[in-house]
Amino acid sequence: MKKRKLFIAGNWKMNKTSSEAEKILVELKSKLSPYIGKLNIAVCPAFTALETAVRVLHGSNIKLGSQDVSAKESGAYTGEVSAKMLLDTGVTYAIVGHSERRQYHNETDALVNEKTKMALKSGLLPIVCIGETLHERENGKTYDIITTQFRGSLNGLTSEEMIKTTIAYEPVWAIGTGKTASKEQAQEVHALIRKLLTDAYGSETAEKVIIQYGGSVKPENSAELMAQQDIDGALVGGASLDSEVFTNLIANAIN
Repeated sequence: MKKRKLFIAGNWKMNKTSSEAEKILVELKSKLSPYIGKLNIAVCPAFTALETAVRVLHGSNIKLGSQDVSAKESGAYTGEVSAKMLLDTGVTYAIVGHSERRQYHNETDALVNEKTKMALKSGLLPIVCIGETLHERENGKTYDIITTQFRGSLNGLTSEEMIKTTIAYEPVWAIGTGKTASKEQAQEVHALIRKLLTDAYGSETAEKVIIQYGGSVKPENSAELMAQQDIDGALVGGASLDSEVFTNLIANAIN
């Protein structure tokens, strides 16, 4: 029986201006109110909409996340946003190492590890993403890729830091493609991640770590995915951009 509380976060990616964000957040604040307390919920808008989100979500228990965080504390790093800046804005979570950051910005496991440690050092709660491509899965490399990314991205974390860290398994082949891993495929990799946690930190710590699934989660499949033993939530992309769809996804996930 799972003791971990579900955690569902919406990653808006490069969508929604501040005014568009305000509209959907007003809707979500109302529509999600019956579910607050039953699970943890966060939304991750673009940097430009974060202050609007803080204002609109004031008084609700919907948490705020950023889509990235710098590995550096401060300094001459044009275009970067530091953990301290995000905390000052009102952010709780930071997505780190999303597959799109790894793919389009060539982020390595070592850089993801730096960002994760900086987030934790500063007081942010990281959501660290790992996952294999279609080519890697078809060539039977899922285990190797997940193990390598897990060890590289989370290297050097203490048990206390690991418990504060959410891991998001993203099958890259199922993001934005309309494809979804079956509940069995998703559970298999989540169980692998739980085993890696157990091997590295012991069962007590491993049982406390939230592992989200992030691959085309929709209202139609959220219930069966969240019912799996080692799936503790979801990192939701496209389905989080519509308040009705996101609400239905959450409602199905907890029922």
